[in-house]
Amino acid sequence: MTSQAPAPEPSREPGAKTGSAGVLVVVATPIGNLEDLSPRAARHLRQADLIAAEDTRSVLTLLRHADAAGPPNPRRRVVSFFEGNEAWRSEALVGELAAGAHVVVVSEAGTPGVSDPGARAVRAAAAAGFRVEVVPGPCAAVSALVASGLPSERFLFVGFLPRESGARQALLGGLRGERATLIFYESPERVADTVADLVLAMGEARPACLSREITKVHEQHRRGSLAELAAQLAAEPPRGECTLVVAGCEEGAAEQAELDIEHELRLLLAQGLGPKDAAARLVVRTGKPRRQLYQLALSLRPPR
Repeated sequence: MTSQAPAPEPSREPGAKTGSAGVLVVVATPIGNLEDLSPRAARHLRQADLIAAEDTRSVLTLLRHADAAGPPNPRRRVVSFFEGNEAWRSEALVGELAAGAHVVVVSEAGTPGVSDPGARAVRAAAAAGFRVEVVPGPCAAVSALVASGLPSERFLFVGFLPRESGARQALLGGLRGERATLIFYESPERVADTVADLVLAMGEARPACLSREITKVHEQHRRGSLAELAAQLAAEPPRGECTLVVAGCEEGAAEQAELDIEHELRLLLAQGLGPKDAAARLVVRTGKPRRQLYQLALSLRPPR
């Protein structure tokens, strides 16, 4: 009978502190199905001296699940770590690392640092010379990308879009000619407006997929053109957090996506639209700031 070789010591970053210095472990957690919590993630949750959690209530469910596999660290503490306190809490975590603590960072669900708190803690720990370890796991963006069937060789994760319609339309307009597959996070209350803006920015025929309730009992993936998704959302509003995956601009079409802005504004002004309305029409198609388009429209307006 051969004995199993011990697990290799994790590699240390250049300049990382050694000895009794602590380690920051970024742990990905389930986005709906507790079975997705890996044994390695559960081990770190049990062994942690300190867990920095985006939601200190939801993490208790994870801890009960993880602790079922073995006794937890009796010194383990849980502190809040969310957008509002991320800056100063990250510095506090560095102090814990200096004292030799095993610090774990978790978000409410998924991978910390991906549209969730975590990046500041990593930067602070790395800048102070401490080792940072990442335990990979669930990520709604990657799961939705794979389920969409759209090209995954190159993709751009955009995350949550601005709530204000003008800023959202300008951002989407700027992505009109992007070749990479696009991934967005959106709430069920705003997803219909976002898809409508995507239709204006990228055209009705652009292939897309709307995923919701990923890994949960009612997981769903709606595939079709943006126009088809818009019609489905109007007929049946979704429930649960949504992830939108949209095909990139086809090869050879990127140049066609570029508009002659002055020409378009002149046409709209000739149709009787005022500078303000003409500018609003082009925000989502160009990605240009509304104020910039308005000023250009004023300069192009024929004299009365």
